[in-house]
Amino acid sequence: MLAEFETKPIEMNTLTMRPATLDDIPGVVEAGNACAIAQIGRPDMEADDLHNEWTSPKVNLAENMRVVETDDGRIVGVIEVWDTDPLPVSNWVWARVHPDFENMGIGSMLMDWADQRLQVTAERVPEDLRVYYHCDSVSTYLPSIQLFEDRKLKLVRHFWHMEIELDKPIPQPVWPQGIRLTTFAEIKDMRQVYLAFDDAFKDHWGHVDQPADGVDGRVEEWQHWVQNDKHFDPNLWFLAVAGEEIAAVCLANPNRQEDPDMGWVDILGVRRPWRKQGLGLALLHHTFAALQTFGKLRCGLGVDAASLTGATRLYEKAGMHIARQYDAYEKEIRSGRDISRR
Repeated sequence: MLAEFETKPIEMNTLTMRPATLDDIPGVVEAGNACAIAQIGRPDMEADDLHNEWTSPKVNLAENMRVVETDDGRIVGVIEVWDTDPLPVSNWVWARVHPDFENMGIGSMLMDWADQRLQVTAERVPEDLRVYYHCDSVSTYLPSIQLFEDRKLKLVRHFWHMEIELDKPIPQPVWPQGIRLTTFAEIKDMRQVYLAFDDAFKDHWGHVDQPADGVDGRVEEWQHWVQNDKHFDPNLWFLAVAGEEIAAVCLANPNRQEDPDMGWVDILGVRRPWRKQGLGLALLHHTFAALQTFGKLRCGLGVDAASLTGATRLYEKAGMHIARQYDAYEKEIRSGRDISRR
C-alpha cells in the first residue's frame, strides 16, 4: 500500500503533496514563518538552519520529508518524520500548514502520510517492542490541538520555554570540589561530549537506550550540525570535568531566530554521580554571564514541565520564568513493550 502511496502525487483540488527537495527550503521557511507568526507572534526559521537539518547524514528527503504545494508552486505545508535512530521506537513528527490554508485538510493529509511512513519504520524494530511518535503544539494554538485531538492523538506531556532577563549582574558560579570548567574549543572531542550528554539524559522522560553500535552515527550527526551552523561557537559549549570524565555539559548558542537579543541553552545535563551538588546551577550562572558578554539581553531554554530530574526547580532557582508552554501528543503505531523512560 505504501508503494502506491509514495509513487502517486496526492491532489486536493489544486494542492499536491510530494517529496521535499533542497530547492524547497525558501518556500518552506516562508510558510513556516507565517505559521510561527500566527502561533508565537514572530518568525522562528532560517534557511541556513533548515538546510543544515535537511542535509544531516541520516536524513533522506525522499523518505523523511513531504511538502504540499499549490498549482503555481507555492509551498503551503510541510512535514518531517524523524525516524533516524538505530532503534526507532520513539519518533518525532514536525509539521506546519500555512495559516491561510488551514481547514482545507492539508494537516490531515500530511499526518496520514506520516502514519504510513512510520508503519514502514516499525518494520525495523523487533516485533515485541512498542513503536510510536510524538508531535507538539504551542498550547494556545487551537488549530493544531484540534487536529491532534481529531486524529485521536493522546496528550502525554507539557514542555516549557523558560527565559531569564540578563539585565542584572549574574551571581558568581559556585563550583563543586574537584570540578574543572573547560569548553569544546579546548577538548574538541565530539564523541566524548555526546556520550556525556547521552548518559546525563538517561533519566529524562522519553529517553531510549540505543544500541552501542549506533554511537558513531549520532556523533557524525552532531559533527555535521555544528560544522554547518554559522552561529556555533565552541567557546559556548561548557564542559564540567571531574578528573578525566565530563561530569556535566551546558551547550549554548548565541542565536535564537525568534529573538535576536536571546541566547539559547540547547542542552544542560548533569550525570548521576555529580547531581545535587550545585553543578547545574553553577553552569547556568556561568552561561548567563557568557551570553551577557555577547550582548544578549535574555537567555532561554526548553524543559519538560514534569522533569523527572527536577530541572524546572533548578531553572526557577536560577531566576528563569515560564514564557510559553508546548503540549506534546503521542500516537501509537504498534503496541508492544515500551522501552522508553516514563
